[in-house]
Amino acid sequence: MKKIYNPNRNSWSEILKRPTQTVADIEDIVLQVFDEIKKEGDQAVDRYTQKFDQVSLDNILVSSEEIEQAKELISQELKDAIQLAKSNITVFHAAQKTNKISVDTNVGIECWQEKRPIQKVGLYIPGGTAPLFSTILMLTIPANLAGCEEIVLCSPPNREGKIHPAILYTADLCGVTKICKIGGIQAIAGMTFGTETIPQVYKIFGPGNQFVTVAKQLATKFGVAIDMPAGPSELLVVADDTANASFVASDLLSQAEHGKDSQVILVSTSKTMIDQVEEEIIKQVNVLPRKEIAEGAIANSKLIYVESNMEAIELINEYGPEHFIVCVEDEDFYIDKIVNAGSVFIGNYTPESAGDYASGTNHTLPTNGYAKQYSGVNLDSFMKSMTFQKISEKGIQTIGNAIELMAEAEGLQAHKNAVTLRLESLK
Repeated sequence: MKKIYNPNRNSWSEILKRPTQTVADIEDIVLQVFDEIKKEGDQAVDRYTQKFDQVSLDNILVSSEEIEQAKELISQELKDAIQLAKSNITVFHAAQKTNKISVDTNVGIECWQEKRPIQKVGLYIPGGTAPLFSTILMLTIPANLAGCEEIVLCSPPNREGKIHPAILYTADLCGVTKICKIGGIQAIAGMTFGTETIPQVYKIFGPGNQFVTVAKQLATKFGVAIDMPAGPSELLVVADDTANASFVASDLLSQAEHGKDSQVILVSTSKTMIDQVEEEIIKQVNVLPRKEIAEGAIANSKLIYVESNMEAIELINEYGPEHFIVCVEDEDFYIDKIVNAGSVFIGNYTPESAGDYASGTNHTLPTNGYAKQYSGVNLDSFMKSMTFQKISEKGIQTIGNAIELMAEAEGLQAHKNAVTLRLESLK
């Protein structure tokens, strides 16, 4: 990993660059796929599945028989682990429910806010070398708690035309409405426009590679909302001499193994810790089955030394990490001052992996610096807040004149008239 000591603030933006392509780099490819799927539906989906996944499918929908077969291929130990995670995630997200908020803003004016579920949601679940069945828990549990009526899941098939059994088992366990064997840009396009087989949805959730991330962002041009731009995984650890270098290295590698376009960063006020972590990474990466992938990500990653906690937190907030691990003596300093992070993990015994799987928090988080303006997925992500108001005769008399004056000042006479007629009817 590249070591950087006391970087000048003017160089921070360059040092903290992500190893990802921009929307402009990928937009033309995505829009071509979108255009063909919008016009040709399933036919274009099949063509791109053959091109990108090297498989031709008679039916992209997963059958009940395939789900039953998948259940037999999952060990009871893994089923129990999934159930434990499901329980914790449910507890945490159920606690996020809020009641109706009602207030009388003035005499005779009642205003209130209630939440309603998004009726149709689409979930993208990466497959391939890392079938992220855990993401199904993170998305379907809040979707069901919110009351979403239709939950469509898309995940890429392997070259045998199958989806990983753990994905099918978890999707069935969590009440997914429809499972489609489709990945990449074509999956996002299918859920954006709808095809003969794939339902059109109102909002798309889930992480993916750079092409999926850009496809989601461009889907918003066609009237579909997205959870956030959630692309290649990233992790930043802040550590001092109280940290365990072996633990820190293992956390960095846990994200590095996601993909070669992932990025991990260590920020430390201790040069000794930086050296120890580097040694541990070299040691630990050699025994990883995904060593080549992890090493690719490590090439994009950095070990950064700064002299003070204040400089460290300012640099971290500038980066806005997806995952932020705090392993320092004065952890409260970082907890209080962090404002840009997707999810925060505190202490030597809180690995990022816990949030990925079973602690209860959601692991679908903003990447690429979007933690500066986006939240991670939560219960409200699957709901809309609607406002209501009811005004009595007394209420319209209380605020009517103010409305008339404001409407007239803006030159909107019809707005004024809508109030004037009511006021005159009460004389």
